[in-house]
Amino acid sequence: MGGDILDLYSDYLLISTRKTTATGLSELVDGAISHDQISRFLAGEELNGKSLWLKIKKLVRQYENDEGCLIFDDTIGEKAYMEEHEIICWYYDHSKGRNVKGINILTGFYTAENEYGKLQTPIDYQIVSKTKVEVDSKRGKERRVRERSKNEMMRDMITRTIQKHMKFGYILADSWFASMENMRFIEKKGKICIFEINENRLVAASEQEREKGHFTRIDQMEMPDEEPAPVYLKDLKFPVHLYKQAFKNKDGSAGVRYLVTNDKTMGGDLFKTLYKKRWSVEVYHESIKQNTSIRRGRKAIMYLRQYTRM
Repeated sequence: MGGDILDLYSDYLLISTRKTTATGLSELVDGAISHDQISRFLAGEELNGKSLWLKIKKLVRQYENDEGCLIFDDTIGEKAYMEEHEIICWYYDHSKGRNVKGINILTGFYTAENEYGKLQTPIDYQIVSKTKVEVDSKRGKERRVRERSKNEMMRDMITRTIQKHMKFGYILADSWFASMENMRFIEKKGKICIFEINENRLVAASEQEREKGHFTRIDQMEMPDEEPAPVYLKDLKFPVHLYKQAFKNKDGSAGVRYLVTNDKTMGGDLFKTLYKKRWSVEVYHESIKQNTSIRRGRKAIMYLRQYTRM
């Protein structure tokens, strides 16, 4: 019965154009399921990354391969008027350049292609929580803080994915996750990372320059567009390849992004092709905001059902 209610409630979130409630769903099905049954289900069953995997495991096994990409990104479902607590609290929104109040969700997203077609689906997730309260020394006010960072959560997800014996070769993420610790972790796991990296990061053009402590900001380094160059990031022992990608913004203005990988043989075309797949998680996050009432329904966090785009 629980699975039936989950599927029904998920569909209800998708089709609803107003506030979603247990009573609203019960009325929609003419009382075939009471609002008490729905409320008990929502309160009783813990939906997490493990339960998500159990629902999608069979499907993923049909598509997974060693060229698959594991993508990480987080999103915020704004809840401006709800009471603040350990889950609904203040987070920095990079797209807006300011803090917003809401639910912050870290997603592990998978994409792969084979003779059956193309699969894009979340395979893991974690709701970010700020369980500790401390006093801000500058403002003298209490604030909520995380006990574990999103980078630590990402590394846990990678470990769990490997423990599931799931096939993938690449890990993609934006600059938020391009830490030295993450790169060392992925290198040790035998996987390939492709991260966007901030232009102010310091690099040396050779091992000799690194040993002398001669580092240059990435945006001040002379390098051709769209041709990977071997460099040494400061505080990282092994070399990486840096890629400068020129692009046009929607308004027609020119832009530049820098990408980095621990694969020393990757060419420019593969760099672009693979990192472009990172956009699929952005599409997914936008979809759940538009289609699952996550901003409106109090129980909308239940949206994390099986989700595929084939």
